[in-house]
Amino acid sequence: MKVLVVGSGGREHAICWKISKSNKVEKIYCAPGNAGIAQVAECVNIGAMDFDGLVDFAKEKKIDLTVVGMDDPLVGGIVDAFEQEGLRVFGPRKNAAILEGSKAFSKDLMKKYNIPTAAYETFTNAEEAKAYLENAAFPIAIKADGLALGKGVFLCEDLEQANEAVDELMLNKMFGDSGNTIVIEEFMTGREVSVLSFVDGNTIKIMSSAMDHKRAYNGDAGPNTGGMGNISPNPFYTKEIDEYCQKYIYQATVDAMKAENRPFKGVIFFGLMLTENGPKVLEYNARFGDPEAQVVLPRMKNDIIDVFEACIDGTLDKIDLQFEDNACMCVVLASDGYPIEYKKGYELFGQENFDGKDDYFLFHAGTKFDGDGKVVTNGGRVVAVTALGRDLQEARRKAYEATEWVQFVNKFMRHDIGRAIDEVNL
Repeated sequence: MKVLVVGSGGREHAICWKISKSNKVEKIYCAPGNAGIAQVAECVNIGAMDFDGLVDFAKEKKIDLTVVGMDDPLVGGIVDAFEQEGLRVFGPRKNAAILEGSKAFSKDLMKKYNIPTAAYETFTNAEEAKAYLENAAFPIAIKADGLALGKGVFLCEDLEQANEAVDELMLNKMFGDSGNTIVIEEFMTGREVSVLSFVDGNTIKIMSSAMDHKRAYNGDAGPNTGGMGNISPNPFYTKEIDEYCQKYIYQATVDAMKAENRPFKGVIFFGLMLTENGPKVLEYNARFGDPEAQVVLPRMKNDIIDVFEACIDGTLDKIDLQFEDNACMCVVLASDGYPIEYKKGYELFGQENFDGKDDYFLFHAGTKFDGDGKVVTNGGRVVAVTALGRDLQEARRKAYEATEWVQFVNKFMRHDIGRAIDEVNL
């Protein structure tokens, strides 16, 4: 079969790599892709939001399955556009992708269906938001309602910071129209857990857990990023926590979406906080996480095409989803200055060090070919250096070892990814 993947980041590289392991697939295309994806797929110069161009390409090449990796096209309705043309596509329709596309919608959904989450209020007027903050308890979280590249959350310690966040989102339009509505939310404390799941509208199957590291600098300091590294499994995600979430969060979310006539097919990403009062939902995403995909997919035993098709056909209950009893870790090598301001266009060296290795991966996020065919940096997050190990300690050692194999001008990374490993008795 022929498969088209929509997207251009590390997540899409991981998806393309996993698809390439399927004996059902003869050809992979990726639009628009990147220099690393080009190793396993043919990249085509069509933007992820060019729905007409993508539909025409899928028809021309007789694509059997399209997999949408990115949030923007999903929220924008790419699945609806493909389905209207009779094309087979993996991902939620527009009316289901709102689970990620609007934080106000997802918070209201959780409230209506008693899915545990933080207390909150939503605002469409900056002055009303500031009046509410006058009597709020701090610290507090302020979030853009819409998509913001994973960076639309402000954790405010006091009223001054909170008012600045309101101004940035609603008046200065830091994230455009995504900040027209904001959510002001109770600040939750505890361990964060990322849990990816496959969903077919009725059935949900949970993938292995993960732990993201969102802040730019060591010690979880600095601004929020799209993610500076990840480990899987999450050492704090116990069997007891899983059982609780299965009962009160995972299936409850799928059932709630169905009850709202928004049946969800695709991947739901659950961002959880393990509070002293039990697990609560921080956020939903309507697709694979990035860099969660880079650490979860290498541990997955199944042929991913079988799972994609089961989600589309409503037969996920027939799939025995399995993961290796091992661990995986990735460290993002970024351009110095990310996520604020950074330079790009520097040549990337060391890719060949990963050739022929089954337990090391170099997933490209922000790379491209220059005019001479050299691979150069083309984004804030450049590559995710990823390694498998028997356990988290070994995966961490190997991942950091492999970060030395890759060099480019302006290379920056955190040196404490997976530090939680030392805080639990594994």
